[in-house]
Amino acid sequence: MNILQKRTAFIVMAAFLLAFVFSIVSLSHYKGEEHLFSIQESHQLKKITNGISAPDNHSRDHRLPSGNGPASPSNSGEHVTPFHNLSMDNGAGSQGANKDYETPLALYTVGFFIAAAFVYALVKKKKWHHLIGHSRVILWSLLGTGLFIRIALIPWVGSHMDASLFKNWASVAANHFSNFYAKSGSDYPPFYIYILFIVGKVGSLPDFQQYFSLLIKIPPILADVVTSYLLYRLARKYLAPSFAYLLAIGYLFNPAILVNSTFWGQVDSFFTLLIVLAIVMITEKRIYASAVIFTAAVLMKPQAIIILPILFFELIRLKQVKHFFGIALTAAFTAGAILLPFSIGKSPTWIIDLFSSTIGEYPYASVNAYNFFSLIGANYKDSSATLLFLSYHTWGLIFIVATTVFSWLIYIKGRSFKYAALAALIQISGVFTFSSSMHERYLFPAAALALLAYIYLKDKNLLYLSLGFSISIFMNTFFVLYGDSNMQQNSTSYPFSMLATSMLNVLLVAYLVKVAWNLVQKNTFFKTV
Repeated sequence: MNILQKRTAFIVMAAFLLAFVFSIVSLSHYKGEEHLFSIQESHQLKKITNGISAPDNHSRDHRLPSGNGPASPSNSGEHVTPFHNLSMDNGAGSQGANKDYETPLALYTVGFFIAAAFVYALVKKKKWHHLIGHSRVILWSLLGTGLFIRIALIPWVGSHMDASLFKNWASVAANHFSNFYAKSGSDYPPFYIYILFIVGKVGSLPDFQQYFSLLIKIPPILADVVTSYLLYRLARKYLAPSFAYLLAIGYLFNPAILVNSTFWGQVDSFFTLLIVLAIVMITEKRIYASAVIFTAAVLMKPQAIIILPILFFELIRLKQVKHFFGIALTAAFTAGAILLPFSIGKSPTWIIDLFSSTIGEYPYASVNAYNFFSLIGANYKDSSATLLFLSYHTWGLIFIVATTVFSWLIYIKGRSFKYAALAALIQISGVFTFSSSMHERYLFPAAALALLAYIYLKDKNLLYLSLGFSISIFMNTFFVLYGDSNMQQNSTSYPFSMLATSMLNVLLVAYLVKVAWNLVQKNTFFKTV
């Protein structure tokens, strides 16, 4: 190990040790959360979170229990997970969010993006040292630091209202796995219920009951670390070692990633890991493995369908009919295996009904998504309302088709699996920005996909796009989480953060279109010379 490696390893190991100690101290002072929600209350919370008035409850004065009261069983005999300090009087995202750490998170974010710009300037001027080779000590210390910092933060930042839903579902899944949907009233797709089942089983153990609220956030936090590791491994194949470390650090400590999994407790990090793995399997020419992962992703979040065309593009590129049948059978068997435990005694179309119910929860032009429709004042406007002779829903479908056609064109002209990540980035960012019924977190995979596209195509503009999308994702998540928009209560309120970030997303997609087109034009030129 050279001198630079030794010094770097010492610094990183010191950071790892501090993060580990911080996590131990933080957990040792954690007292747990004692209040339990009933299933009916938690299901009602989900409707409110999604901006939809719950049946027979149109009053903002109605409050759910808060504080450190005794545990209350649900009507199904379940004990669900702890949560406290909730009020429906807060905004869409602010219910349950601990605002004590709003300012430190904002300051960290500013510092992160300044540091990112500074490091990139050094790289661009070739003043960054490229002498650090592969070192397991450095790599695992970095990943461990990111993991333990997140664990240390969980008790401090508290739980968001959505966490009560996941805790509820985890508890029900642990006790009534095959009968989960009848007992929970949930309309969440089934794949992540397997993860919640494990969390629920662990959380029910006496030694872990106090930490149930923390355990809910562990799967997405682990997904952050695994995605960072995966980006490092891929970058090692195509880029200089120091760049591999920079990309891993840039993703792992990205505030747009941190705010979602650690502060909010959402599962978009886990979903993004599946999407990244599916794209990587395409680039590794393992399309059947990609089909398995894509199927799991669709059965975790319906928006995976947005990126699913990339697998179809690759099948077209391969020009082998046998793969179409093989992929169809692979997807069918995978879906069957995932759905089977939940299908006993249900209609054969129950999963379609479940997806229809989930999609039907967002009949709006935008659901706090900082995109084109929010930019023109259509946030929480009915998607059937008219804009230039067509409904917002129709315009959304037109934009989805246009985005998919363009990403297909890029894939065809690129003539390589290396364009899979770029096409996926076009899909997720284009559909989020210009389609209707988008939610604030649907853009989340763009930060990882932009880095993945950079690894394969080595175009610095993709780094700019990753940085831009990270800012956009953070702004949208942060201001919804801490109640800036309050859209479901006041659809006429359009804060500056919404307008500025919506405009940023429109500009980023336009820039992405230009970058993608230039890349395939360059590729076509070199292949014809």
